[in-house]
Amino acid sequence: MLKILFLLAAATLSAQKTLDIYWIDAEGGAATLIVTPSGQSLLADTGNPGDRDAQRIYEVATKQAHLSKIDYLLTTHFHSDHVGGAPALAKLIPIGAYLDHGDSVETKNLADAQRWEAYKAIATGHRKSLAVGDKVPLKGVRVDIVTSNGDVLAKGGEANSYCASAAKKDPDPTENARSLGFKLTYGKFTFLDLGDLTWNKELELSCPQNKVGQVTLFQATHHGFYNDNSGAPPHVWAIHPQVVIVNNGPRKGLGANAWDTIAKIPGLEDTWQVHLSLATDAAHNTSEQKIANSEPTTECKGSFLKASISSDGKYTITNSRNGFSKSYAAR
Repeated sequence: MLKILFLLAAATLSAQKTLDIYWIDAEGGAATLIVTPSGQSLLADTGNPGDRDAQRIYEVATKQAHLSKIDYLLTTHFHSDHVGGAPALAKLIPIGAYLDHGDSVETKNLADAQRWEAYKAIATGHRKSLAVGDKVPLKGVRVDIVTSNGDVLAKGGEANSYCASAAKKDPDPTENARSLGFKLTYGKFTFLDLGDLTWNKELELSCPQNKVGQVTLFQATHHGFYNDNSGAPPHVWAIHPQVVIVNNGPRKGLGANAWDTIAKIPGLEDTWQVHLSLATDAAHNTSEQKIANSEPTTECKGSFLKASISSDGKYTITNSRNGFSKSYAAR
């Protein structure tokens, strides 16, 4: 009897599934696929217009995550490198629901207007705009909306001592400042994705109180604080991530200043990159083992990064290019 119980317990443990997060290479765009232990899926952004990024998402979703549909497509904002791939992806795989921050505020330019109309064409009838405080109804995990349409969490959190040195920049009127950002919680593990949220909104979220709290894994905002328009140190340091994932491109995001800000995060254990930053030097890139792609875009094969998280808070990040992996335990 004891032997039978042991075998049943072992079988149960082996059948337990992980929460998986994939950072798909969109060459400096964004495409982050989340698959819950129950098999539900949330795709945050779809990369650039055309077939390349949509095909890469489809390949990861079907061949790696073994999905037959995307349950939720969350578009952080309506810039081309975040929503451009949606029409092409919708032709490759069914999408259940479309989540966004509300209507685009950039439609005067012809290309912007056409992109917005293309999104509405595939999302109409299946679209929901989310506000701060809303949740994405994924089973087994909690997904809280912390920024949306220019609003941020208004209350809560501990006093942030880094705010004494906070300096604001000129207001950002673009879609970036309206990014739909979310915090995912799975037991002790937390993951934060704020899209391309810009500097002043980061400060609103974290000063004078850090309203989002500390996180385990942080997707560096705006592709690694692109052009220093994001990555306000009082915000980045206060959320205190254990590991940072940068979805940068070969020459987009993760400049020297951004690397220095990340490197000064208290208690930071590691940084992983979707691309080698060709615009800087070795001292401002992570180790080669933790970089998914090292070539310029014209030669890039589109390798991805994957995090697999267990219910006990232990998680492993793997580089699909070389098979290198490293394990951590959520604090």
